[in-house]
Amino acid sequence: MKTMAEAAIGVFDSGLGGLTCVKELLALMPNENIIYFGDTARVPYGNRSQKTISRYASQAIDFLLSNNVKLLINACGTMSSSLDLAYTKSLPVSYIDCISPAVEAAVQATKSKRVGIVATSATVSSRSFERAISDTEQTIEIFSKACPLFVPLVEYGYISSKNRITRLVAEDYLLSFKNEGIDTLILGCTHYPIISEIISDVIGKDITLIDSGAEAAKQAAKQPLKGALGKSKEGKLKVYISDNPIGFLDVATRFLGFQPNDVEQIDIETLEESRNNS
Repeated sequence: MKTMAEAAIGVFDSGLGGLTCVKELLALMPNENIIYFGDTARVPYGNRSQKTISRYASQAIDFLLSNNVKLLINACGTMSSSLDLAYTKSLPVSYIDCISPAVEAAVQATKSKRVGIVATSATVSSRSFERAISDTEQTIEIFSKACPLFVPLVEYGYISSKNRITRLVAEDYLLSFKNEGIDTLILGCTHYPIISEIISDVIGKDITLIDSGAEAAKQAAKQPLKGALGKSKEGKLKVYISDNPIGFLDVATRFLGFQPNDVEQIDIETLEESRNNS
């Protein structure tokens, strides 16, 4: 049994995009252990039903809780939009999604009161970001766009700022924002910051981009967590994935800025069945 001092921050996502949140956590909280779960076997989630997404999310949460985490960060905009509030409030540890922190940052950043949102189809359909913005500041005009192809493009490594395919897709999705007068754009999926240079080139470098994963990490850093390892001991990162896709380490390295050296593949469905039968 791990002691509270060894307990980790748990981060989960539908794939590897949540590693952008982990990168920020490592910078902000270097003395904390972090456990990451990326559901690489079932990515992308963006076109799945809310029921299926919620089931996948609860499996990820159960797995991380079984590893004695003391804080949960949902680094997936799609899962953040799908999980029931009553469920997340019932969790035995603090829970942070990637919607509220991003909305707070966008509301503070916008001067024109015109904010854009890009996310998966499921997230945009849920209108979760829109509701959160309206609840915070009703005078803000909101413009949303589903960008479902961004996730597989990022997952398969089409992330170079010079990649013609990703740039063409970005232009098709984003050029309409130029007519909306936005000054702030929420990247509502943690995969999207990986191609932020392309996004910024397409919509204009004067538009402020809000990284939802980074904002969730900043929110975590404000938490009064017990059991930090202490300033003299560096935390460890453990990465779990549900499949080992071709090029995984290359993509993970680009997301993190270094190659993770403690990676383990798990069968999340089998683990869930085992827990249910125990």
